[in-house]
This record gives sequence, C-alpha cells and structure tokens, in this order.
Amino acid sequence: MDVDWLIAERPGKVKTLKQHPRKNKTAINIEYMKASIRAKVEHSFRIIKRQFGFVKARYKGLLKNDNQLAMLFTLANLFRVDQMIRQWERSQ
Repeated sequence: MDVDWLIAERPGKVKTLKQHPRKNKTAINIEYMKASIRAKVEHSFRIIKRQFGFVKARYKGLLKNDNQLAMLFTLANLFRVDQMIRQWERSQ
C-alpha cells in the first residue's frame, strides 16, 4: 500500500512561500488546508489530555491501551456534542 504523508511545512518555509503568492498559490492553499484539518483534530486531543488525564500510554498491553484510547475518544466526542447542544440551547 502506497501512502503519501502530507506533513506541514516549517513556518519559515511558509513565510518564503507567501513572499510570492501568485507563483506559490497552490502550495499556500495546501498548507492552509493542512492547518485547518490539524486545528479540527487537535481539539479532541486537548479534551482527552486535559479533561480525562491521558498524558502518556502505559506499558500494560497494546490491547488495553487501544481500548482505553477508543473509550477516551468516545468520551471526547460526547463531551463535544454536549458543548454543541448547550451552545445551541443558549442561542435559541
């Protein structure tokens, strides 16, 4: 299986891309797309790390770590849905 990993460019590289915006328009748009995806994903990791205290994986078995992470991501999703419902109720 062939996978292309799209890693974000370093800030200095993005800065040099922005010096010639017409020439580097595609590269700049790709960087913005990667940044927007990263911003959406990092919210879940913040909830898991701060609200539920998962800072590092323990060496107690890969299956147990996998199960714990699956449960924490499920809880993070429920936490986000609860936040969205409360925000929606305030706006009504």
